[in-house]
Amino acid sequence: MIPSIHKRGSKTVGLIRYLYGPGTHEEHVDPHLVAAFDPLTPDPGRDPGATYAQLERLLNQPVNALAESKRPEKHVWHLSVRASPEDPILSDEDWAAIARRTVAATGIAPDGDEKACRWAAVRHTDDHIHIIATLVRDDGRRPRLHNEAHRAQAEARRIEVDYGLRRVAPGDGTAAKRPTSAERHKAKRLGQEAPSKELLREHVRRALAGAADETEFFDRLAAEGVRIKKRVAPSGDVLGYNVAVVGDHNKDREPIWYAGSTLAPDLSLPRIRKRFVTAKEAEAQPTDLPLSGTSAPARARYAAARTADVALTSLTAEDDGTAAAHLIGVGEVIDALAQTSPSTGRAELRAAARHFERATRSHTRAKNEEMHALRRAARQIVHSGGALGRGQEGAATALILDVMILAVIAAARWHAARGHAQQAEAAQLAARHLRTAYQATATGPLTSLRAYAERVPAADRQRHTTTVRAALPDLVDRLQSEPGWEALTAVIDQAERAGFDTAALLVKAAGEREFGSAGSASDVLVWRLNRLGYVTTPTRRSKPTPSPVPAPAVPAAPQYEVVRPHRR
Repeated sequence: MIPSIHKRGSKTVGLIRYLYGPGTHEEHVDPHLVAAFDPLTPDPGRDPGATYAQLERLLNQPVNALAESKRPEKHVWHLSVRASPEDPILSDEDWAAIARRTVAATGIAPDGDEKACRWAAVRHTDDHIHIIATLVRDDGRRPRLHNEAHRAQAEARRIEVDYGLRRVAPGDGTAAKRPTSAERHKAKRLGQEAPSKELLREHVRRALAGAADETEFFDRLAAEGVRIKKRVAPSGDVLGYNVAVVGDHNKDREPIWYAGSTLAPDLSLPRIRKRFVTAKEAEAQPTDLPLSGTSAPARARYAAARTADVALTSLTAEDDGTAAAHLIGVGEVIDALAQTSPSTGRAELRAAARHFERATRSHTRAKNEEMHALRRAARQIVHSGGALGRGQEGAATALILDVMILAVIAAARWHAARGHAQQAEAAQLAARHLRTAYQATATGPLTSLRAYAERVPAADRQRHTTTVRAALPDLVDRLQSEPGWEALTAVIDQAERAGFDTAALLVKAAGEREFGSAGSASDVLVWRLNRLGYVTTPTRRSKPTPSPVPAPAVPAAPQYEVVRPHRR
């Protein structure tokens, strides 16, 4: 159950007209009163003799009793309470009880307070109610509404328990504000895929992913097609920034601007600046991409996978400040991948990035310098350009997605262990989208590997099986039972032909991390061996000599070699 406090207003009758009206898209059905401060409150929805003006006069009576100079300009308080889609439809009596509990918890009308504010609760659809109140008590004083949003959320959690409703994860005040219903309806009118605030938040995140400095950030943001207005001090220093969607105007045809801090708590300019490295730090860091001999997008993804592996360790072994920094870096890598990966998985990656940005924010203070390695990885991915969905680049994309899934699962566990319920849930949702993107991306490379495995002579296949059984005795039965076993056989064969000690390589790959969270242990090993093949020098040459691999029925070479030694 989600309670949402809306902006305060100055016209009671305007909100009443909206609550009892047809709605922006004729979505209001049977608007009627379910509860109010007085049982005799007129209901314009079901009482033909009641009018909007009557209800307005009754609610505004304490306001109008004050001298005009003492009346608060924004005296209309508005809160909506919405049930989850999977919740049962509640009765009017249930919603009436929920309304009374909510106004009591927020301080609008505390239990037993006969001089409290006047309020009314209107229901115009099955799944939610709106509460309107005027912010002058019957005794002429103002209500105490300190932290009423937090108190409304706390009461909603108790209501969920009492009514057997879906339990919404409690927040910690670090979430971005949800768009209002008016913003959602306006987005539909403009033909936007999401409200302007959400679109701008995504644009800012994408522009920030791996940006080296403020100049690059603003240049990339402008390239996204976003309107930018900087707040500049008399000294010429930039104090902050505002952004707007082209075509989103107010009634005076002026752009509707949003400050970065309005989009999300961590998108203010001072918070963004903490992500950038200093010129001295930038000079001290390597700027060239490793793994020469491959395409730039593939090199960037292999390098990012290696960096993300380090971050994975911090999410289980190091201090919270380092882990919090790595969460921010992981978020930037996902944003970078969403911009540059093949179209087959791009929509899922964008969805994963939107969910995971919630998991990057908590009250744990990040050690900013610890995020720089992942931010550089994100920068390399962005600057390397778009990756193809096939061949070496397809394999490299599948590899980094495999690592990102593990990182996001680790993030969910990290947050859950610290009671960050919303962040843990967001990370879990991100992992689902990453898995879908991985499946779409990995299909081609794994199909090619299986085709390669079919051409490996039986004697070599048996030798590879024996190697796996000796190196991974506790895992071999699971590996052989999975569809990915053929692909793994192909990678082992290629590794042997490249001169690797395949048993040692398997032990090293399996020892990097547990397989409990892996959907397919064989797929995980395929990508770990793939990565190790690019960053490890072979320790011996091909012994025993593999049998020749018969040519494929169609005379064409494999699309790529999964394992190859790093040329130094």
